[in-house]
Amino acid sequence: MLNLTRFEAMTFDCYGTLIDWERGLLDALRPFASRITPPAPDDNTLLECYARYEAALERGPFIPYRLVMRGCLAGIAGELGFRIESGEEDALARSIRNWQAFADTADALRRLKTRFRLCVCSNIDRDLFEASRPILGIPLDALVTAEDVQSYKPARAHFERAPEVLGIPISRIVHVAQSLYHDIAPAREMGYATVWVNRQRGRWGATPRVEPGVRADLEVESLAALADAAASGGSPQAGPVA
Repeated sequence: MLNLTRFEAMTFDCYGTLIDWERGLLDALRPFASRITPPAPDDNTLLECYARYEAALERGPFIPYRLVMRGCLAGIAGELGFRIESGEEDALARSIRNWQAFADTADALRRLKTRFRLCVCSNIDRDLFEASRPILGIPLDALVTAEDVQSYKPARAHFERAPEVLGIPISRIVHVAQSLYHDIAPAREMGYATVWVNRQRGRWGATPRVEPGVRADLEVESLAALADAAASGGSPQAGPVA
């Protein structure tokens, strides 16, 4: 059982958990893919390509996420065979301002805000995040970005910084995320209680795969379900995650 009443704060991954980043990425990538001689690659091919290039770039020396996105686009173009015209190099970063929250995000965060301090821990630059902040629907208590810690999840720096900015120990924080690779596995290694928002229902898409056996303390199908669990004070024990 995960007793949510013992926590003071929730930390969240943003893109994939609060914001529909796969839809945002696809809306930005499909116009490029349409330049390929038919048949164009399907959506899952585009997302899996993005996941591979992103993970590789984020494991290297730190560069701003805007440059990670630029590198991903260049890598996908080279692999799948489409062209990038001059001035289009930052098309993915520019598209973030059009990415939408999941339908349950704003209401669930408002409900959770009545019980917990809320912090976003995201692999993004601060200026790019500002395009998404208004659609979350609530003021955050804290924000930790890759720009702040000069590294990318699944490295530990985000998870080390969050207790510092919140001013409370890890034992009083639960980390909520969609990505087993970026968030659940490293957060559990750090001693966080974790909630897996299983939005992909068995797909990997733009999220790198993890080894079988990675588990969260709680699995929910949506943020709305997490808000319901918090309102009732707890939830059933999680089943297998991967």
